Amino acid sequence: MPGLGKTTLANKIYKHPKIGYEFFTRIWVYVSQSYRRRELFLNIISKFTRNMKQYHGMCEEDLADEIQEFLGKGGKYLVVLDDVWSDEAWERIKIAFPNNNKPNRVLLTTRDSKVAKQCTPIPHDLKFLSEDESWILLEKKVFHKDKCPPELVVPSGKSIAKKCKGLPLAIVVIAGALIGKGKTPREWKQVDDSVSEHLINRDHPENCNKLVQMSYDRLPYDLKACFLYCSAFPGGFQIPAWKLIRLWIAEGFIQYKGHLSLECKGEDNLNDLINRNLVMVMERTSDGQIKTCRLHDMLHMFCRQEAMKEENLFQEIKLGSEQYFPGKRELSTYRRLCIHSSVLDFISTKPSAEHVRSFLSFSSKKIEMPSADIPTIPKGFPLLRVLDVESINFSRFSKEFYQLYHLRYVTFSSDSIKILPKLMGELWNIQTIIINTQQRTLDIQANIWNMERLRHLHTNSSAKLPVPVAPKNSKVTLVNQSLQTLSTIAPESCTEEVFARTPNLKKLGIRGKIAVLLDNKSAASLKNVKRLEYLENLKLINDSSIQTGKLRLPPAYIFPTKLRKLTLLDTWLEWKDMSILGQLEHLEVLKMKENGFTGESWESTGGFCSLLVLWIERTNLVTWKASADDFPRLKHLVLICCDNLKEVPIALADIRSFQVMMLQNSTKTAAISARQIQDKKDNQTQQGTKNIAFKLSIFPPDL
Repeated sequence: MPGLGKTTLANKIYKHPKIGYEFFTRIWVYVSQSYRRRELFLNIISKFTRNMKQYHGMCEEDLADEIQEFLGKGGKYLVVLDDVWSDEAWERIKIAFPNNNKPNRVLLTTRDSKVAKQCTPIPHDLKFLSEDESWILLEKKVFHKDKCPPELVVPSGKSIAKKCKGLPLAIVVIAGALIGKGKTPREWKQVDDSVSEHLINRDHPENCNKLVQMSYDRLPYDLKACFLYCSAFPGGFQIPAWKLIRLWIAEGFIQYKGHLSLECKGEDNLNDLINRNLVMVMERTSDGQIKTCRLHDMLHMFCRQEAMKEENLFQEIKLGSEQYFPGKRELSTYRRLCIHSSVLDFISTKPSAEHVRSFLSFSSKKIEMPSADIPTIPKGFPLLRVLDVESINFSRFSKEFYQLYHLRYVTFSSDSIKILPKLMGELWNIQTIIINTQQRTLDIQANIWNMERLRHLHTNSSAKLPVPVAPKNSKVTLVNQSLQTLSTIAPESCTEEVFARTPNLKKLGIRGKIAVLLDNKSAASLKNVKRLEYLENLKLINDSSIQTGKLRLPPAYIFPTKLRKLTLLDTWLEWKDMSILGQLEHLEVLKMKENGFTGESWESTGGFCSLLVLWIERTNLVTWKASADDFPRLKHLVLICCDNLKEVPIALADIRSFQVMMLQNSTKTAAISARQIQDKKDNQTQQGTKNIAFKLSIFPPDL
């Protein structure tokens, strides 16, 4: 039965701290009914290495051998295979898992008892909830920590719970419908009356679609398209929240003219769907924001059916039973195309349809686009608004690409593109540009200052921006009021002229020789960032080999006043400069990675009045002295590869808000001190001086 909680239980096991202690390698693989072994193997390999190019030409057996080698190197491994539909699938996949005489584990979820019993004589069968358990779950999902008012419990509340027949998914979906209603007996009775006794049939699980339909019908109009659009991603796909929201905006689903930005309104919509239990949160950032999300299989199936048949929101393009793609006449009726496999085969048919507005491809493997086929997509679909082909590797731009004047969102990959040409600046409707390249630098020649609707520019290289030039015979300075993200740009582009034209920038990433940026005498200096009064997120990535202590931070007043998140990577700053960062009043997240700070001793000197997350990754720090007063609001501490650190300051246990500590590859003495902090926190909880449970994770296990 779908919706019993198989994946939920497996996920709880997978993420449990004790499992983290025990298994050096943990991998989650979503299989599904329509799995492709090759893509599944490539997905597993991608967990071990970012350099995937060498694996794309391998046969499946060689890929299995590579996985065996990766898994055999470390300690014990745990692999979760979620949603396996046949014993044949299990037999074909398991050849990749080595038996290296270690107590490894494979955890498998399936709806088919035959598959389960082939793996183990006594599989764990999930039971349906009792009526009492059903009511407890319903109450928790609707009211969270509060209790349900007595007038809602009987007759409606318990009646609704009973009609869900003990199926957890049914209960949480109904809870979502109740969240959208008022908390009055009349409105709860309306829901109770609309839930039929026969809505859930344990012998016909497909009837659960009627339940999802009921919850869907109660969504506000603007949320319906946002919800259905989630199924444009493949089943089981962990959807990056930022990508989903920007796609919603580009597709025109966020129609809003209030005081919030479109991105904030999109976040509100996503949170609304999550609160209604229609979308699941899979990962959160260190400061608690939604990082990735996904749909439950049954909800994904409902959304896909509704989107493709009823609403014509999008169509999935795939080879049919007779091995052919839709013809031009059929394509001409579609508005959005999703194609996740056989992409090159489809493109080779030279498809065309002028009504198509979106082309989405979320393949799990990188695809090399033949040079001759590069013009096919823009030539065949000239009115595209959305082109998401990050999985496709392009060697060049075609002249047809620069004629996509309706384009709002574009993302692609390239190993060779070094220049974003001037012609790109003529695509005046573009809101989001994302370029993943293997090149260290990207020369942006397009005049982005004239692209008035551009909101986000992302690249993983160091992007050199064009010099802003005022129009001839004009004294007016061109300002891009829409631009919110520039990441990552070269330090040489951090000039006063550039930032004068981006007054509403919220996120800035800088990559290159950071020494240039920290030189106040330079035209491109960090002091220019000060004028970005709305900047909340700043990342500095140093690409040059600077010796310890050569870089120094400027005074605290140089930093933007609203800065909430700061990441320093490979900057080799001295620990005494932490006193400067401690003066940033609104700083909530501080991440120092790959020797962001260096030196054997750090004595904290206070400040950090708003800091919630402190992340230190790879440093030669040996001695760290700190008191609870130095980080009064700290919630989350992460120490990774601090393999010289003798101990974590015990005094941190006295921070009332301190909730989570994670150590990876630490010394034994640091692990012991972390456990002492945990013991002290546990004692505070028992004595009633603290209500928040403390979570400690140490990997590899120190026991």
